[in-house]
Amino acid sequence: MLENLLISNLAIIDKLEIDFSSGMTVLTGETGAGKSIIIDAVGLLAGNRGSQKFIRNGSNKLLIQGLFVFPQEGLTYKILDDLGIDHSDGSVILQREIYRNGKNICRVNGILVNTATLKKIGSTVVDIQGQNDSQDLMQPDKHVQLLDEFGQNDLKPLLKEYNYYYEKYNHLNKLIKEKRNNEKEWSQRLDMLQFQENEIGNANLANGEEERLSQERDHLQNYQKIVDALNLSFSSINGDDAISPLDMIGQAMNAMQSIEDVDSKFDEISDSVKDAFYLLQDASDNISDQVDLQEFDDNRLEEIEERLNVIYELKRKYGDSIEQILQHYDSVKNELSSMQSDKETGENLTEKYNHNYDKLENAAQKISSIRHKVSVELENAIHKQLSDLYMSKTEFKVIFNKLPNKTFNQFGNEHVEFYMRTNPGESLLPLSKVASGGEISRILLALKTVFASSQGITSIVFDEVDTGVSGRVAQAIADKISSISRRSQVLCITHLPQVAAMADHHYFIKKEVSNNRTNTNLVKLNSNDRVEELARMLSGSTVTKLTIEHANELLNLAYDEKK
Repeated sequence: MLENLLISNLAIIDKLEIDFSSGMTVLTGETGAGKSIIIDAVGLLAGNRGSQKFIRNGSNKLLIQGLFVFPQEGLTYKILDDLGIDHSDGSVILQREIYRNGKNICRVNGILVNTATLKKIGSTVVDIQGQNDSQDLMQPDKHVQLLDEFGQNDLKPLLKEYNYYYEKYNHLNKLIKEKRNNEKEWSQRLDMLQFQENEIGNANLANGEEERLSQERDHLQNYQKIVDALNLSFSSINGDDAISPLDMIGQAMNAMQSIEDVDSKFDEISDSVKDAFYLLQDASDNISDQVDLQEFDDNRLEEIEERLNVIYELKRKYGDSIEQILQHYDSVKNELSSMQSDKETGENLTEKYNHNYDKLENAAQKISSIRHKVSVELENAIHKQLSDLYMSKTEFKVIFNKLPNKTFNQFGNEHVEFYMRTNPGESLLPLSKVASGGEISRILLALKTVFASSQGITSIVFDEVDTGVSGRVAQAIADKISSISRRSQVLCITHLPQVAAMADHHYFIKKEVSNNRTNTNLVKLNSNDRVEELARMLSGSTVTKLTIEHANELLNLAYDEKK
């Protein structure tokens, strides 16, 4: 429900803050005082189209903010969860700013959203009903959803089953069409992927292989240079004469060791010579080992060159490294697996489509059967409401028509639309084409009375739906609106004293002029003020003792009726 509404710089409203409560709240006032502007504000919060024309003269922007609370199991919180918007405190704040330059800023609990998201949330928050209502009740494509909501206890599990097969139906249908339209491209793609899988798979690549082979190839290509360098190094260290360079350094080491105790400087030199001797001795041994290990295999060099050429060719096609080539290989295998699965093969795909089609048709038929039963219950419920509103001769009918060419949509295989016959002998007409004025107001109110609880919307706004009626019909309308307010919060703009008398809360909207500026203000009426306002609504500008008595009588009757 809407708990608080803040309006700033909207039309003739400078700044207005209103606290609302549950039950039925009426807004009354003289024509032009700004009652509809408040409804416009709620509509803008619900995502209705906004423009610069709403901004108060002399202001750069308008601001509207609404604080709402909902049942935790409600659809609103589910949408917020999907959007990742926190609502842990159990409330939702919708905010909208519209600027002169056309900028439109929407927030939900402080998070920026676009107007489409605001409208999606708003559709679960508030339902605005007017005499020229253009929402769900008057839109034929929404009637099937309203029927399903009315019969949701019986239809919900069937619709869940149907939606499962319908999603598969669309997916399989898309695959078959794509395959038929792109048979040549599909086949070429399959051949190419199979070639790539074979080419890369047969290569048996391993990470680090290229570096290892390159090093081994370089070694073989430089075999002679390596052997010559090793031999020269060994002979340079060990020599060919009786006394080798290494022996001579050994003699130097022995000589220095003999005087190292004489002076610390000699000790340092002795250590250096000793280190040099042992290092050269180790180097000589290592060189000797390497000389023994050197082998040249011309065939091995050829094998390495061929293997590296394979790697280079694959790199040219599939990546700059073996790692990238293997990543491409995994991608190819995944795509091939998808293309070669039974979802994508011709005969299996068609077989699967036909099987799913039968399941879908069966599910649609079960839904249709239950819908026809639910439609009778709905018709009876609407007729009861219409009878209470003194339209007992009006006939409400749910009309079913099969979709053409055995097709399906998200709701089944049939079109559902509400029809009305307002007078005996006339033709049944679509609801969107029935009479206007007080008649359509009552019809919409009857429908809303039935659908209010099933739709789960916690705030319903009635914008002068009582226009064109009076007397006992006005009282019947008042009773209906009051009954709806027992399940949902109701905000109602009215000119009828019968409706105003049934309210739990009554606000008077007045227009004031100060400093050559017009401004709208709202006053919550107490018991005495309500009597005065009802008397004004009954008699117009002149309030008499008799109208005061009549106003009191209306309030007393309303009190008894609500009890």
